[in-house]
Amino acid sequence: MGLNEDLDILEGMIRQLQIEWDKFFCGVEKKPPNDLRTKVETLIRRYAFQEMRNNSERFRYQSLSTRYSTFNEMWNKRLRAIEEGRVAGIHVTPAMAHMLNVPIPDTITPEMFIPPTVPRAKAGEDAAPAGRKAAKPLEVRVTDPRRDARAIRALYEQFAAARKTTGETAVKLESFESLIAQQTSKILSAKGAAAVEFRIETKDGKVSLKAKPIR
Repeated sequence: MGLNEDLDILEGMIRQLQIEWDKFFCGVEKKPPNDLRTKVETLIRRYAFQEMRNNSERFRYQSLSTRYSTFNEMWNKRLRAIEEGRVAGIHVTPAMAHMLNVPIPDTITPEMFIPPTVPRAKAGEDAAPAGRKAAKPLEVRVTDPRRDARAIRALYEQFAAARKTTGETAVKLESFESLIAQQTSKILSAKGAAAVEFRIETKDGKVSLKAKPIR
């Protein structure tokens, strides 16, 4: 098996590790995913001191290593906070939050999750061009990011299409999935909800992601 195949495996394991940590932090799993973390670190160390002549593979390896280190530091901080009896919310980086237009709250308030309202069309004014219905915003209910991966992918595709329409920067699927998993875990834990409902809103030329706890 070559480096490129191992990088595919590494990328998949890091994505799975994110999901497993989120499940642990929201109480779905009782033990942290230490076995999977060990496998990820073993694969990263395998190529740490090897010469990589292919620039694309070298860049990809470095990107995956950096991504894992960033997430691992976040997981360790939250794990220490739990062990010390401190409340620790899942961290959403400013860059990720800015790109997806979501808040980075210190505390969660009900107002953050009020679903957006769609303004009524004025008298004599069509809500959509003649002969075409306005696309209904997709609403996705998430209880387990891994189990609901297909629905999250559909939400991502609508999100990406909406951002393309408004001329905003594209967002990678893995970043979107990571944010959904983090927000789901945080809301389920803080609000005692059974699920989290996500939907997309476009307002003033900007596309944002809205979340609402479902009990």
